[in-house]
Amino acid sequence: MPGILLETLRGKRCDKVPVWLMRQAGRYLPEYRALRSAKGGFLDLVYDSEAAAEITLQPVRRFGLDGAILFSDILIVPHAMGQGLEFLAGEGPRLSPRLLDAALESFTAQPQRFEPVYETLRLCRKALGPQVTMLGFAGSPWTVATYMVAGEGSRDQHETRSLAYRDPALFQAIVDAIAGVTVTYLRGQIDSGAEAVQLFDSWAGSLAPDQFERWVIAPTARIVAALHDSHPDCPVIGFPKGAGEKLAAYARETGVNAMGLDETIDPAWAHLALPPDMPVQGNLDPLLLEAGGENVKRRAGEILDALRERPHVFNLGHGIGQYTPIAHVEHLIDTIRGWKG
Repeated sequence: MPGILLETLRGKRCDKVPVWLMRQAGRYLPEYRALRSAKGGFLDLVYDSEAAAEITLQPVRRFGLDGAILFSDILIVPHAMGQGLEFLAGEGPRLSPRLLDAALESFTAQPQRFEPVYETLRLCRKALGPQVTMLGFAGSPWTVATYMVAGEGSRDQHETRSLAYRDPALFQAIVDAIAGVTVTYLRGQIDSGAEAVQLFDSWAGSLAPDQFERWVIAPTARIVAALHDSHPDCPVIGFPKGAGEKLAAYARETGVNAMGLDETIDPAWAHLALPPDMPVQGNLDPLLLEAGGENVKRRAGEILDALRERPHVFNLGHGIGQYTPIAHVEHLIDTIRGWKG
């Protein structure tokens, strides 16, 4: 029998609200820091299946969460497409050559780079009990493209937005290529043990409405349709961070099974604006969790109350911060478990 997280993502309102936290496996956990110190850099961990599986399982063991999210990174897709990738201490990811300087056709695809990720999923699924849902993920094409074009993250995605306006045909080809590889990648994840998958569009909020339609909604709809065609029982969670009022169109037009809300969204508004009975995930501010105190309990209760009439997965509005005290996470989970809906 599936766990309550998977049932909720499939549209069922369960007696309890399931909970998992974005970036729940990471630097705030001492067991993660110890393993990373022993094993090396971030990318080394991602491609070490046994280490990545251990990291994936760490927060589930510690907190009894309802979902395990694959330990990996959204930039594995461009790495498999043949773009160079490194993570520099204190600076973040770097991809080379940038698509501002080189053509996508010049890359030599390396699809074997997906294999360690698939093995991580197989190891996790074998270790997890049936009540814990295994979650896979990928970056959405727009967000992945911003890194591939500029070679790194940026505050406003200026270079990528400019390219999309200057040469929409070229940028369309980039987005289409990313979408195609992402379908292959997510299908492989599902075949390896992922029971639900999330599409992270971390930079969706930087786009004007017409650009959002073309570069966020359209490629996401293509990916979701392909996954539903091959794996109709696997829910897809859409998370277009910063989308604001454009969430309603995203929910209607992409075909995602569930919507992730960032911390800027009023859950009461989302309940009214999104399709009836669509599962919603979110959306406590990670900085509030880091700060802790009674405001965490108060705000968590407000979110739970606002979404009580639809399937709801409790989560943060984005990834858990590395300086978040473990006691604050424990307090939050106790609050959710003790909520009387």
